[in-house]
Amino acid sequence: MTDNQNLLAEQRRALILDEVRRRGGVRVNELTRRLSVSDMTIRRDLDALARQGVLSKVHGGAVPVVEASTHEPGFEAKSVLEPSAKDEIARAAAALVAPGTALALSGGTTTYALARHLLDVPDLTVVTNSVRVADVFHEAGRAGGAGEPRRGAATVVLTGGVRTPSDALVGPVADRAIRSLHFDLLFLGVHGVSVEAGLSTPNLAEAETNTCLMRSARRVVVVADHTKWGTVGLSSFAALDEVDTWVTDGGLPGEVRAEVAEHVPGLVVAGEERA
Repeated sequence: MTDNQNLLAEQRRALILDEVRRRGGVRVNELTRRLSVSDMTIRRDLDALARQGVLSKVHGGAVPVVEASTHEPGFEAKSVLEPSAKDEIARAAAALVAPGTALALSGGTTTYALARHLLDVPDLTVVTNSVRVADVFHEAGRAGGAGEPRRGAATVVLTGGVRTPSDALVGPVADRAIRSLHFDLLFLGVHGVSVEAGLSTPNLAEAETNTCLMRSARRVVVVADHTKWGTVGLSSFAALDEVDTWVTDGGLPGEVRAEVAEHVPGLVVAGEERA
């Protein structure tokens, strides 16, 4: 961390959370000294982060939240985590899409952000198992009061299935629909990324649906911010070597980027040169 009295609250809290995860815990007096702000400011930051469920307050400081590998946060809970990073990732991922592409978007808050950045790319065919993602394209595809489809609006294929806490549609119905389709690009949101466990999720049915999505895609692009590194869910559904590109944010440490590069051919760091 660097001393900076002018850090915005969101930036300061992101720095605090990174420090908690990296060191396994921090003390209030250390944070006040490093960030050059008052005890009261740090305590308000810790209160806000604790309400989001991303750390636990203890006497004099904070420690990481230890989640069960089966814990699956809801869409709203995840949407408040790393919003700036997700938007940067979405913008960088959208730059990979050419007009007329057939693509798939899995469920997740980062793919939801990506959907909004794809609205100006014409003539897309979008397969998704996310009601939230489908709604983004549906609402943008209607022009004015006439209710006619907007010229160049995406054609959306929404799979059926059973809805998860993160608003993804999964299960046999979704899997059957996905297996019958073929698309150029898959943008995949994930719960966790690691060398040992690969891509993982706490939901067994979602793991199977994600596997179907990957098998139907010519190219797999993971969209996940740096906090997903090292997280392991209950079910692994792919090895890192099965990923063509990972689009992430600048918070991913240099040593991790080097490790990822040994397994993933393309690493795109939003806001930086392609690695």
